[in-house]
Amino acid sequence: MSTSRLTRASLGVATLAAAALGLGALTAPTATAAPDDPAPRIDRSAVSPGLVAAMKRDLGLDAGQVRARLRTEAKAPATAKRLQKKLGSSYAGSWIADGATKLTVATTDRREAAAIRKGGARAVVVRHSEADLTADREALDSRAGKASEAIHSWYVDVATNSVVVTAAPGAQQQARAFAERSGAGSVRVETSTEAPRTVADIRGGDEYVINGGTLCSVGFAVAGGFVTAGHCGGVGAQTSGFGQAQGVFEGSSFPDNDYAFVRTNGNWVSQPWVYNYDGAAVLVFGSQDAAVGSSVCRSGRTSQWTCGTLQGRNETVNYGGDTVYGLSRMSACANPGDSGGSVISGNQAQGVTSGIAGGCGSSNPQTWFQPVNEILDAYGLSLTTG
Repeated sequence: MSTSRLTRASLGVATLAAAALGLGALTAPTATAAPDDPAPRIDRSAVSPGLVAAMKRDLGLDAGQVRARLRTEAKAPATAKRLQKKLGSSYAGSWIADGATKLTVATTDRREAAAIRKGGARAVVVRHSEADLTADREALDSRAGKASEAIHSWYVDVATNSVVVTAAPGAQQQARAFAERSGAGSVRVETSTEAPRTVADIRGGDEYVINGGTLCSVGFAVAGGFVTAGHCGGVGAQTSGFGQAQGVFEGSSFPDNDYAFVRTNGNWVSQPWVYNYDGAAVLVFGSQDAAVGSSVCRSGRTSQWTCGTLQGRNETVNYGGDTVYGLSRMSACANPGDSGGSVISGNQAQGVTSGIAGGCGSSNPQTWFQPVNEILDAYGLSLTTG
């Protein structure tokens, strides 16, 4: 965000941090920036140095590996879409394996393996189609209200060709019973010591504040405002940033979904930026869904800029009795206060941060996000792009 007058002379603390995530609900790099601070540096290349640096740090890659990975990931969505159409009912999902230079595509029909390889992907023959696995996940969804707090989430894991239910240690049998009663097959249970939780934080004085108290992060700028997490505020909730009135939640959905649209007032200008907390703003060029296994980075006021990989899509998550459907999961860590913050792959918007298990202090952090295209469709919004 920046304020309505985006002149270099008028960009102070508010606008410097505002550039962070399109509309300015993130914390400023310093709380004492002078009123005549220059506008944030904008990286206009397809791959920003800040993104490369963060991926090197968080994924343990060198610069060449980062760029090779991004090239693979850029090709993957089109390859997956083309082969999904060709395979039809035998399609069983696609992903980028760790360290791979091409997409893996699964099929239930051994005769399609040659066509997959010819289409530029690695072929794997599996037992269950994507449609079958999706049906099992939806069967679990139908009993979401019966899931105890010990059952954390469930999702389709295309790489293992199964539906995974995660539960607290000691609750495995409870999770299996939940799956059996739903009628879902192909289910395996994993344990996690960390329960998912939303990451709104009550801390006064930071930039994007809801009703004078709750703190969240801006997702992406859209025409007229920005998108963020629904659990951050209900319809009609007032927002402020950097000590000035900002906007109002015009649309909000939680649970079931976790998305919201904040319409900002005339003092705020939508910008196609995601702040990387290293003095630069990464331009957003679109919102093409990344392939599972792709590198993703997220920005938020608490944990700032972290990266990881996209681990799955269409996961159902139980936030202590509040069930949210259709979330994506990644290994980029987040902490309380990062809710609503942007998730990006390369220069493509992916979603807004929803919840976490473990956080940035964990050895195996998990973060869920609400896909951005669903938000845009739900409210008829237009993403602000560069």
